Amino acid sequence: MIPGFRKEFNDSFTPEKYQALLNLMEQRSGTAVKFRVCETPCFFPQSLLETMADYGVELVQQLDTPEYHRASDRAIPPEFNTPNQNPQPLFVQVDFGLVKDLDGQLHPKLVELQGFPSLYSYQPMLCESYRQIFALDERLRHLLGGLDPDSYRKLLRRAIVGNHDPENVVLMEIDPLQQKTLPDFLLTEKSLGVRTVAITDIKKDGRRLWYAANGKRVPIERIYNRAIVDELVRKNLQLAFRFTDELDVEWAGHPNWFFRLSKFSLPYLQHRSVPKSWFLDRVEHFPDDLQNYILKPLFSFAGLGVLIEPKPSDLTSIPLEQRSQYILQERMHFEPIIQTPFGLAKAEVRIMYIWLDELVPVMTIIRMGRGLMMGVDHNRNLEWVGSSAGFYPDE
Repeated sequence: MIPGFRKEFNDSFTPEKYQALLNLMEQRSGTAVKFRVCETPCFFPQSLLETMADYGVELVQQLDTPEYHRASDRAIPPEFNTPNQNPQPLFVQVDFGLVKDLDGQLHPKLVELQGFPSLYSYQPMLCESYRQIFALDERLRHLLGGLDPDSYRKLLRRAIVGNHDPENVVLMEIDPLQQKTLPDFLLTEKSLGVRTVAITDIKKDGRRLWYAANGKRVPIERIYNRAIVDELVRKNLQLAFRFTDELDVEWAGHPNWFFRLSKFSLPYLQHRSVPKSWFLDRVEHFPDDLQNYILKPLFSFAGLGVLIEPKPSDLTSIPLEQRSQYILQERMHFEPIIQTPFGLAKAEVRIMYIWLDELVPVMTIIRMGRGLMMGVDHNRNLEWVGSSAGFYPDE
């Protein structure tokens, strides 16, 4: 979006540099990156990123009320209603698309919010790898909120490890070695000294949890929760503990916020950046122009179950008792704005936050695409699309 940086990058790009980027990332991660990494980072005006970061804070503050907390109680399935919830989500992701409004100007429009961790260790590595391989201009920054690399590492350590010995802190996943996000897990281990533990390897003794390492039982005092609930349900795993148990453990990312700060929150938001959204069970008459809408299940990951341009039969086929688990949302048309050798590409911008003393934006994750949806899986067999990073020059 900044023509000078865009042209300089495109003119100097070579396939050999891109391969060097992938090699460096694998070397730094300690494993192959199995989702598509875009050939290019994105260059945004600082003012645009700050606008999105401010919008995200405003949206989360709208939901930080007793009224919404009570309303969102129904979003939490009883079998996953975890005791001792933190007053606010520790990790927040707010995704925006860039849409051209009637005034002809680009405006950020909300895609969704998540009260769940993202790639807090992988994304800085990706940014530094782009910077090194492509010799990016030294004026370019990727961290937000006034952070530098050192203050970011300290903030992340406070969020994940807290005041505990890293040995007693685990990154909990369902099947970590098979997850595409494994590079983030390994980088978290390397930088913070915590251990990644499969949820099925966690054992329970009274109110305490533990895992086995080097032939001994290691108590778990804090959990960096990365387990996606819909995957847990889909695999029907048998665990040694229940999320509803009263446990002597802290949560770095309390599980309840996965449900409270989610697509469930969209119909409650009133903001210039929010497209119209309704719970499907509250739609009395389906719109005549359904081609301008998207049907989304409330709790799904990586775009699973999302239906663009639903037909009336798609909506009526959902049983009445299940319609409260879907939202019907006004469809946004992302504006292609990133010049690539294959034409203009669209970008979805995720603002990542950490909420300790205050809700702080820390950096971006960018997804570039030319397909109907922005997820990596929806842009297969294309080049200059995929997971990317956002840079901005100091203004």
